[in-house]
Formats: sequence, C-alpha cells, structure tokens
Amino acid sequence: MEQAISSASQLDQWREQALRMEDELSQVVVGQEHVIRLLCIAIFARGHVLLEGDVGLGKTVLLRAVARALGGAYSRIEGTIDLMPADLVYYTYLDEEGRPSVQPGPVLSQGEDLSVFFFNEINRARPQVHALLLRLMAERSLNAFNRDYHFPYLQVFADRNQVEREETFELPAAARDRFFMEISVNAPTDPATRKQLIFDTRFHDVDTLIDRIPTQLINYRKLDEIGARIQHVVHVSDTMQDYVLALWNGLRYPDTAGITLEGIDMAALVTGGASPRGMAMLVRAAKVRAWLEGRDTLLPDDIRAVFYETVAHRVFLDPLYAMQQDEILPALCDAIFNTIDVP
Repeated sequence: MEQAISSASQLDQWREQALRMEDELSQVVVGQEHVIRLLCIAIFARGHVLLEGDVGLGKTVLLRAVARALGGAYSRIEGTIDLMPADLVYYTYLDEEGRPSVQPGPVLSQGEDLSVFFFNEINRARPQVHALLLRLMAERSLNAFNRDYHFPYLQVFADRNQVEREETFELPAAARDRFFMEISVNAPTDPATRKQLIFDTRFHDVDTLIDRIPTQLINYRKLDEIGARIQHVVHVSDTMQDYVLALWNGLRYPDTAGITLEGIDMAALVTGGASPRGMAMLVRAAKVRAWLEGRDTLLPDDIRAVFYETVAHRVFLDPLYAMQQDEILPALCDAIFNTIDVP
C-alpha cells in the first residue's frame, strides 16, 4: 500500500479495505450502516463532516472508531459559550513550582499526524472560534507562536446540538459550506437492534469495543492520493453531466424547472446557495460511491444517494420558510427527483 496508486488492482485492494472498515465500524455502532457509508464516502472524498442528532446515539464512539481504523491521531474539543479561539491552540497552567506554563491545545498536541479532529457541539462556540476553525478546515493549517502549523491528513468532524437553543450560535454560511456533508444520525428503528444496544453488555464498554478494531485498516497518509485517483478513474458521461446540471437548476430555480410544493411560493423559496462548488462536491461524493459499488462509471443512483447530505445545507431559503427548512428541504429534493427526467 505504500507504492503509488496507479493500477486498477491497487484500487480494488483499497476498495476491499474500505469495505472491511465499514464492516468493522458497523460492529461497533450497530444500526447505522447508512451513516457509516456516508462517512466512508467523505473520508475518501477528503471532506469534512457535520453530524447532527440527539445525544447518546454513538457519534463520538463512531469517530473514535474511525480514527483507530485510519491509524492517525484523534483529538476532540467541547464547544462551550466561553470557548475562545486560543483554546484550540494552547492552554496555560501553573506548574509544580507555581510558574505559568503553556502546553499545546487539542489541535497542536497531535502534530501533523492529526487525522480526525472532533468538535463536539460546535454551535455552542462563538463566531470567533468558527473563524479559526474555518481556516483549519479550508487550508489544513493555522498560525500560532509566530509560525504556521500544517496538518496534511486532517479531516474535521463536528456535532451540532439540535435540542437546546439557549447559548448557541448558528454557523455562518461560509462555515457550513466548508463541510462536505451534513449527516443526520438517528436512533435505530429495528426492534432487534434496539434490544441489542440496551441489553448486550459488549456495547456498555466503549473502550474495549473500539480496541477490537484493527489499527490502520486504511493508511491515513495515503488518503489524498487514493482520493485523487478515484476522481480520475470514475467517468461521467455527457448524459450524466446534463442530468447533474438539470438537478442544479431545479434546486436553485425550482419555479423555472417546474418543481412544485403545496402551499409554497416556489419563485421566492430559494434565495441563495447551491453554488458551483457545492455541485462539484456532489459529483465528488457520487464518484466515491460509484467506486465503493465497484464501478468506474457514474450512475443516477450515485448522485441521488449523496444528494441531500451534500447539497441541502448549501441552500438558503427565504426567511418566510427558513424555520421549516428541516421539512421543506427533503421535500424539495424529493420533488426534484420526481420531476427531473432520469437518463
């Protein structure tokens, strides 16, 4: 796996490793196969992810397991109302002799081997913190102690508190757009899975559960290379390109595309978003999905499988409808799929 990724057989080996990683993760966090597949897509597409869901659903456990499977360093910080940008970089304390001392914070403490950085309850942090995180996500670097630090293997995963609204700050559009995907994590609905999570004692010891995952199933140092290779080998036909453009038009200008939702003024619904970068991220994710399915050609199913998680958070609705976006955006995506002809 250390040599350059140049042949189809090597890509096949990486796919086998990716599917094995999915299987191992599904043994740790059961009932979340769809979430695990989306995370795997984001990992190989080299994009940051915002997770949403109630507490106690295994989001942190899943990310710890991902870090172990990748073999890189893992770090975490909790979003709080009093968190400052410097808290990501360093912390100060009094040493045994009572003198002020400085130690690296959660970002710097792992050095350039940091591969998974988890920001828990990101919307509890102030906008100043979001600004620093934005550079870290966009450039994989930050400046501290009069020098630049680089994190070539970094992926940022964040969790947004959806229950409590007090002392929270909504992420600005620029910060949300830096997240490759927004993934909802919901409690399993299957009764057998629910019973297993409650009564099977192996799920009560998280550390032992995670330790069962083989380390470095995927070499995190090679992910940029393999990700670029996937984008190169998965082909998009002219017909599929036209299909993606039609979806884009339906998302940005639903009224002109003939998209209708009951009781909604479609001409006023969408005020912005769905940028070229967002649609490029959609295609990037869909190509990885096609690769995981064992194909080198993009199909409509690949686009549809990642559409909502990749582009919905990049769409901004008229203030009249913004409070209902959690209901309107899924309905809008469904209406687009039902209206735009599938090639």
